Amino acid sequence: MNTNTERRMVAGPAGLIECAVDLPATAALGTAVVCHPHPQHGGTMDNKVVQTLARAFVQLGWRSVRFNFRGVGASQGAWDDGVGEIDDALAVIVATREQETPLMLAGFSFGGFVAAAAAARLPETERPQRLVLVGPSTQKQQVPAVPANTLVIHGETDDVVPLSATLAWARPQALPVVVFPGVGHFFHGQLGLLKSVVLRELQPRTLL
Repeated sequence: MNTNTERRMVAGPAGLIECAVDLPATAALGTAVVCHPHPQHGGTMDNKVVQTLARAFVQLGWRSVRFNFRGVGASQGAWDDGVGEIDDALAVIVATREQETPLMLAGFSFGGFVAAAAAARLPETERPQRLVLVGPSTQKQQVPAVPANTLVIHGETDDVVPLSATLAWARPQALPVVVFPGVGHFFHGQLGLLKSVVLRELQPRTLL
């Protein structure tokens, strides 16, 4: 993401997992782990939406951690139909989170499903302060219910994950969804707006 990005390998259930860590200018408030889109459709930790989320977290004072799911980049292992990928996310959280420090968890598309599923599997005392789900894969994956303070962002004209699917998932939870008018799945030309909305919504006053 920048010249100061630290690349590291951490132990995972299917072998080593490739990670990229970016630090804020001052002491980090905690760790923010960001999950990337579908590995079988070109998703990697260097996806532009994933990098945008990481930059937002760093600007907010958090240490951001991106990682490649098993079989992507230098990460070992092979695609596991979304099951092992959740295990990968949990392994990265354990390996990179400083003990008992705050956690945020985010994901884009398939990564949104993984982030929500990983959060649900963490012990209550270790769950993230906030979840950020951008264009979450609510049509093809069974995304679990999420906390009421989860930030969900979706493009109005998303042709990969229809907005209607995410609204149908959010409706029973009375969960608000931030809709970007006229924007597709990959937020082309709107990454700056995406970052500004995340910054606005995750200001410290909202972390209650």
